[in-house]
Amino acid sequence: MKTLLKSILSGAAVIAFAAACTETKTNDVQLTASGLDPEAFVDTIDGKATALYTLKNDNGVEVCITNLGARIVSIMVPDRDGKLTDVVLGFDNVKQYADRVNTPSDYGASIGRYANRIAKHQITINGENFELVANDGENCLHGGPTGWQYAVYEAEQIDDKTVKFTIVSPDGDNGFPGEVTATTTYTLTDDNAIDIQWEATTTKETVINQTNHAYFNLNGDFTQPGTNMVLYVNADNFTPSDEIYIPTGAVVPVEGTPYDFRQPRALDEIINDTTFEQIKNAGGVDHNFCLNTYDMDTFRGDDSQVAASLYSPVTGILLEVFTDEPGIQVYSGNFQGSGAGADQPHKLGLIYPRQVSVCLESQKYPDTPHHPEWPTANVKPDETYRSHCVYKFSVK
Repeated sequence: MKTLLKSILSGAAVIAFAAACTETKTNDVQLTASGLDPEAFVDTIDGKATALYTLKNDNGVEVCITNLGARIVSIMVPDRDGKLTDVVLGFDNVKQYADRVNTPSDYGASIGRYANRIAKHQITINGENFELVANDGENCLHGGPTGWQYAVYEAEQIDDKTVKFTIVSPDGDNGFPGEVTATTTYTLTDDNAIDIQWEATTTKETVINQTNHAYFNLNGDFTQPGTNMVLYVNADNFTPSDEIYIPTGAVVPVEGTPYDFRQPRALDEIINDTTFEQIKNAGGVDHNFCLNTYDMDTFRGDDSQVAASLYSPVTGILLEVFTDEPGIQVYSGNFQGSGAGADQPHKLGLIYPRQVSVCLESQKYPDTPHHPEWPTANVKPDETYRSHCVYKFSVK
């Protein structure tokens, strides 16, 4: 019956159907509020067991996460009418998340060991050169072809609102030095925020730069582009990149450019402005913004201030991002709707169009190992890497 309904429903109708699935059972298994079947996430990958973990708060907000890549699979938050709405893209089974050939994706993942790009897949630490594994032309992207988004973490559900994931990355993983033990802890708070804490230690000096790669669509309809969403970024500057998405090394004011989001503006207003070279090269927005919430003198970020926000005029859902990192990567889904896996069904059987979502990834600046003047990503054996990001939801 569930298969038949999925085949005849589409677009917003499918999503509305999913919101009503909380009480539906398939094979005597309770579906999540977003319509996920937990059994579809039970598997063995690389000899390790996978599962789906569900967090709920006192307001009925639900977050589902799998330990494959510590990925957020769904986030159900209320819209302005109180209807629970899924606001992140993804798949409805673990096999598609694990398939690096047919359905490669970073949907919802805890990215590591190094988020974003490292130029020419090379780093130098203490005078020693390390060859990383290239997976983005000549560059290393998101930790290489077998980055942590494809690894199975050990999971510990601490309580109904908190789950902790742990990974041990061996020395030489995708070319990176040092055995790294890293944790990602998700806590769903009663003010409808997802609090993400990353920690890591290493046996050798290495580079670590973790983030979450959730693809947000706050409109409640994943069949339509999300460029009507209104973006705010608390940043006076950004780091321009070349034709292959590597930072040039410059830090450029946003003032007078389409990338000035210091006053909220819809992405529609700028997304097709190809007279701006950075938009032309990226096919939209795919850039690091230098956050005003970070003090470059003390190398400390203020995670009590809003770093960025995203708003849907359709549902009234507002997402605010808080972080102690110096940068945030804004990505407007420019590669969606093309490439491997684009024609494959995603959650609820939907096919995603181009620019259906926006990613807001807290981070060190991209390619930091080649720019010592920027906040460092280097971590020594006697140090603990820590990073903090909060995705807070409300309505207006």
